[in-house]
Amino acid sequence: MSESSLSLTSELPHSVIKVATFNLFNFIEPPLAFYDFDKILSTQQWHKKQKWIKDYLDEFSPDIIGFQEVFSIETLQKLTVEQGFSYFAVVDEPNIVDDFICDSPVVAIASKFPIKQTCNVAPDLDIAKSIGLTSDFKFSRKVLRATIDLPHAGLIDCYVVHFKSKRPMLDLEQQEDVSESSLVSRLKAQIAGGWGSAIIRGSESSLLLIEMINRRQQKGYPMMLLGDFNNPLDDGILAHLTTESLRFYNDNDEVLNKYYLKDSWQLYCASFNTNAVLDETLPNRKPTHYYGAKGSVLDYILLSSEFDAGEQASLFEVSEHHTYDRHLINPIFERDGESTDHGVVMITLSLRS
Repeated sequence: MSESSLSLTSELPHSVIKVATFNLFNFIEPPLAFYDFDKILSTQQWHKKQKWIKDYLDEFSPDIIGFQEVFSIETLQKLTVEQGFSYFAVVDEPNIVDDFICDSPVVAIASKFPIKQTCNVAPDLDIAKSIGLTSDFKFSRKVLRATIDLPHAGLIDCYVVHFKSKRPMLDLEQQEDVSESSLVSRLKAQIAGGWGSAIIRGSESSLLLIEMINRRQQKGYPMMLLGDFNNPLDDGILAHLTTESLRFYNDNDEVLNKYYLKDSWQLYCASFNTNAVLDETLPNRKPTHYYGAKGSVLDYILLSSEFDAGEQASLFEVSEHHTYDRHLINPIFERDGESTDHGVVMITLSLRS
């Protein structure tokens, strides 16, 4: 985008819109416990966790934010309202067992722009059965679709997800038996259980994308997909989310391009390369999660063609892509002790002329 275009559009209200995805890492108010009876935050820990979230929102001021790992829904809504988010939505609630132990956290969305409709997106069971899944297949966490009235764009569909984790589906509890037969049994369980989780994760993403395409065909609204994917996009399991071609049909851009999703990082890179001044270099993409010393990108924001500056009819371009990771790479206990185990991903959308 040229400097003259930027100066022209920057005078319009809401010419810059920030969108984020934020895994809260067990947002749960005491005396409720997450998963086990002894996993209860103290009052001090709970206040510290809320303050950390508020500090992030104060510093970076997103306009739309998708949350994962929400147990205490009403408290999160109150927190976001206090931070200037007039709209909040969920489509599920966590499960409570034994009076105070919770499992199955949910996703949520907060917006400074009007949420006109919310929906729990369910998979097409006929398609699920056709690819070998059970007749009662469902997403491991309910998918939230919020239709938001976005300035300059009108109604858009914003989806918030938390795909199946990489935790193996078969039991891998620590055992004292270190005999060869025991270790081999655990190895086989890890291999089979890990692949079982991957099958579910890939199935969830493909069935969701099909529902997004159906909705796009019916309504034509621009699309955003925010969330913790629990998987890198580029290792094959989730690669279909950014499919940009149809086999055996080459002349497809004009017809099908509006149904494709694009990684906001790639859109940012394209925008950066177009607008960079001399000596500016593109920063490296930061991991959003670490397992030991190994970092991976698990949290994403995917966008439809209306947010791709390479498209003539696009409304916005991705002018910034930011991963907040200070608490992961340089944590200070007094500040970050009750933060999250994920980086927070935020993009800046700038209005095009």
